[in-house]
Amino acid sequence: MSEILAENLSGKSVMGSDGTELGMLYNITMDLKSGKLHDLVVDPDEELSTRSVDLQRNDAGRFLIPVSRVQAVKDYIVVQR
Repeated sequence: MSEILAENLSGKSVMGSDGTELGMLYNITMDLKSGKLHDLVVDPDEELSTRSVDLQRNDAGRFLIPVSRVQAVKDYIVVQR
């Protein structure tokens, strides 16, 4: 994957590879020692049925999607479902 500036990711919509709109990117977690990215933190779409999504959530109810599942970054961030 080519390099992308973090400022270009702010506020991007996150979509599953099946076309489901999951929500908006809230943040990205990383390991401070290694600099390795861990998870996309995503504010869930209000219209999304929580039963239809099998993703881990944090204490605030946001999705935690491993960065390794990112397939593409264009108009949307597309993640493997």
